[in-house]
Amino acid sequence: MPTGQRVIRNTYRDSVSLMQISARIGALAGIRKASLVMATEGNLALLREAKLIEDTVQAASSDLLMVLEGETDEAIERAFAQADEALTGEAASTSRGPPSEISPRSIQMALKNFSEGNLALISTPGEYAAAEALKALRLGLHVMLFSDNVSIADEIMLKREAAHRGLLVMGPDCGTAIVSGIPLGFANVVPRGPVGVAGASGTGMQQVTTLLGRAGIGVSHALGTGGRDLRAEIGGATMLQAIDELAADSETRVIVLISKPPAREVAAKVLDHAQATGKPVVACFLGAEADSTQRANVTSARTLEEAASMAAALAQGLPPSHAMPESPEFGMPSIKPGQKYLRALYSGGTFCYEATLLLSSVVPYVYSNTPAGLAHELADVWRGQAHALVDLGGDEFTRGRPHPMIDHRLRNERLLREAADPEVRAILFDVVLGYGSHADPSAEMLPALEEVKRIAQRAGRTVALVGFVCGTEQDPQGLSRQETALKNAGVILASSNAQAVRMVKRIIDA
Repeated sequence: MPTGQRVIRNTYRDSVSLMQISARIGALAGIRKASLVMATEGNLALLREAKLIEDTVQAASSDLLMVLEGETDEAIERAFAQADEALTGEAASTSRGPPSEISPRSIQMALKNFSEGNLALISTPGEYAAAEALKALRLGLHVMLFSDNVSIADEIMLKREAAHRGLLVMGPDCGTAIVSGIPLGFANVVPRGPVGVAGASGTGMQQVTTLLGRAGIGVSHALGTGGRDLRAEIGGATMLQAIDELAADSETRVIVLISKPPAREVAAKVLDHAQATGKPVVACFLGAEADSTQRANVTSARTLEEAASMAAALAQGLPPSHAMPESPEFGMPSIKPGQKYLRALYSGGTFCYEATLLLSSVVPYVYSNTPAGLAHELADVWRGQAHALVDLGGDEFTRGRPHPMIDHRLRNERLLREAADPEVRAILFDVVLGYGSHADPSAEMLPALEEVKRIAQRAGRTVALVGFVCGTEQDPQGLSRQETALKNAGVILASSNAQAVRMVKRIIDA
């Protein structure tokens, strides 16, 4: 299959906008793959591993690299032209207006145009991210560090510098935050209110804040810490500061903490710190030992759904409860002998982790590419195996491709493969809304969902499709519009990941 590549010298775009353009170009007729990236060593290595480029590519980390694979050379040339237009249009959209409104080229330049600014969102390639974050801190700005590939040593240095200056570093690899009602990165539109969130999980925070919003309970702030913050080396530096910020905030009446299992000594330090605020705290440390989170005025939640429910109760002056809402009734699909297994295809890593934990404790033979609890590692992440739960946002799936929250093609292809497996009884998936995600995810998935039904019907089978939408009515994609489209396609809808897992368990047991 023909491929093509172009290097645009000394041109920078952030990773989210490049993923969005890659998804649009990759969806063009005659194009199989499209990858627009900054030509860092890390990105070049991923493209080589995906066999999209050779070792001879002459590009520096300050260059933008476009790589296309298509059916014909003509299709590739047309796609390059559209990619150029997309990049030019994007640049124009941020440069329009009088000189004072020209898109700034440095943090200092931005501050000259916007002196009230107090936070810098940094999304440069990882090798430059620490230096830019340090500049921002020295200019008196809090930092949301979206970039990954920042070393542990640099993370420790930045967080010490921030603490010294009374500032907060959210990240590195912090994809989600809501600050004073403003969504940053991959985040949802939720009302402002009494619950403050500090979390080391982006999709975990999206699930809790959207469930709160849908219950009519607002969020004061949702402060991301970065996925490594609660590891022993970092010691929960940002989580501890975030707790202080939420404790001092008069608007925040309840604090929610979210993470995969922290280092035990870090969990103890964080929970002691949270307890000392005197405010009610809900701790959702997925997979942590139950006795490690016990504290006065700290309530432990086993799932993200439970954390949202408990925080909502506490915000209304009610006692928190472990009782969760009943799952909606649904028609049990007609299953043929031999249809035994679940295949879960997630775009949110924390959702996959939570579902794997929940299912592996009650169902044998659970496999995942990110095994948790009693689950086993998949022998081949590209193929289902017994009950298989897959995080399609894992590195092995995103080499040379945009994230599955932006580009649904990889999951759509996988849906068809799983449906063709005569042992598959149910397929579970998430749909994540909000800023950063695909503009209309249900429209992207519907042709594949319809094809899943046709594949099963041709084989005289039925495959149950179970899903949930993480989002709110106020998100750009609209919660009810997305849910209605999926329901009309025959998807059994849950209101949360945990509820979807309970429903899938019923289908497996039937």
